[in-house]
Amino acid sequence: METTEILEIIARGEDGRHQFKANVTNSTSLSQEMVAFSNSVGGMIIIGVSDDGSISGLKREDIGKLSNIVSNAASQQVKPPINPITENFFIKNGFIMVVHILPGISKPYMDKDGVVWVKSGPDKRKATSREEIQRMYQDAGLIHGDEIPVSEMTINDIDEKLFAKFYEKEYEEKINEQELPLKQLFDNLNLSKNGIINVAGLLLFGKNNKYRLPAFVVKCVTYPSFEIDEDSYLDSQDISGAIKSVFDDTMGFVLRNIKRVQKDKNVNSLGELEIPKIVFEELIVNALIHRDYFISAPIRIFIFSNRIEIISPGSLSNNLTIENIKSGNSNIRNPILATFATKLLPYRGLGNGVRRALKAYENIQFFQDKQAMLFTAVISYKQ
Repeated sequence: METTEILEIIARGEDGRHQFKANVTNSTSLSQEMVAFSNSVGGMIIIGVSDDGSISGLKREDIGKLSNIVSNAASQQVKPPINPITENFFIKNGFIMVVHILPGISKPYMDKDGVVWVKSGPDKRKATSREEIQRMYQDAGLIHGDEIPVSEMTINDIDEKLFAKFYEKEYEEKINEQELPLKQLFDNLNLSKNGIINVAGLLLFGKNNKYRLPAFVVKCVTYPSFEIDEDSYLDSQDISGAIKSVFDDTMGFVLRNIKRVQKDKNVNSLGELEIPKIVFEELIVNALIHRDYFISAPIRIFIFSNRIEIISPGSLSNNLTIENIKSGNSNIRNPILATFATKLLPYRGLGNGVRRALKAYENIQFFQDKQAMLFTAVISYKQ
């Protein structure tokens, strides 16, 4: 980092990634700032600059003391410890120290008292809600929404015929020809624990999921114009069930409602899809497999006269960006579902689904709203 760059940052003032401190004598307060940055998107603590952006400067002997305070705070008072990088700059009023904090990979980080701090604009705050801390564990890959046990759901809530058909096709063996009881099979396949079915088990092979998992449905609506109109729609369907039937029914709804073009077809023919079928296969599978199952909300598909929106609960996981996923990068949010999806759905699990959709049809945009915890794919008709 050059001196001119740090001066530009100081001139812009404090924000969610830059914190100013005139001096630091207390490792406790410094460690809290480190925790907040580590739990967020990382940032810089700039020491030797007052809150108003004036450069108070540090003496040379201050630098050695500060280095010890930074090291102690990062190694002894941040749990788990972090490894910040420091840089020293000499400006006319004296020295300043820049402490670089990377986004944490072992969230949630805590201070020595077990408090989880996060950034809130230029300030920090305690993370107190269960959902917020839960998302940090999720981002770190320590817990997964699809492995959560569903209270009181047992093997009696499984469609045994559906599972038997899958088992015979996958393992070339009938269920009644092997010695393990169905309950033990589900435990072995990570679809249950001690006989209690988890979210993945119900999504894959559950019966009556409309009542068992009422929030995890797909809501589809077709509107006649460019915007949502609660009083006027052309078609509507709430889709629930095991994941294979949900995928098939969702594809059926979309394909019967999207535009077709005649091209060289006879006027009595259905015509060809204006948007290739593979686009919806890839994006709907991605929504079903990679949505956030800690959020009790449906996937929504809105078909307008100029576009189709597929809205999934949850923003991108593990610091992924939209550019990352366009390049084929991926993180598996729901590993049990992803494992079974390769056997039940048109899903390869290689992270190339978005790339295939864009290759087939380029008029696709992606948006994520981290505050509302939503990820949206917008497929626009060509003008």
